[in-house]
Amino acid sequence: MIFFDGIVFNSRKDNRIISKCVYSVLGINMEGQKEILGTWISENESASFYASICSDLKNRGVSDIFIACHDNLTGLCNAINSIFPKTKNQLCIVHQIRNSCKFVPYKDRKEVCADLKKIYGAVNLDDAEYAKEEFREKWDRKHPNILKSWDKNWAELTAFF
Repeated sequence: MIFFDGIVFNSRKDNRIISKCVYSVLGINMEGQKEILGTWISENESASFYASICSDLKNRGVSDIFIACHDNLTGLCNAINSIFPKTKNQLCIVHQIRNSCKFVPYKDRKEVCADLKKIYGAVNLDDAEYAKEEFREKWDRKHPNILKSWDKNWAELTAFF
């Protein structure tokens, strides 16, 4: 399993503020040990730069990726699968929850998050789908955009099942 992450930050250079993106890749090998596979810096976060990272990883000896966990950056799944075609893509649950709760009022947030946890914390795919439908019945009228994203990305949100 490999975790891809990119963090955009601002810094000063010659009295100007410039943006940079730091990419980090963490792998878990077949023995279950974590390994930092590298960090890279570029001008911005992009799927094409992730593709170059994947090429670099392959050239350095990574032969296959079973599951790649990452945010939902447009084109990232294709970039990874172009180098490692058998890879299953798992979208980051933390990013998904953060995006789900972006427009939920504070008074509902704790309860919404508890109900979302029933989905991603389920023991198997059937239980997750059942919890998702319970969430839909309870919250879809009040917060219809939450499950639109979950439905659209369901295959990539449930790869770990």
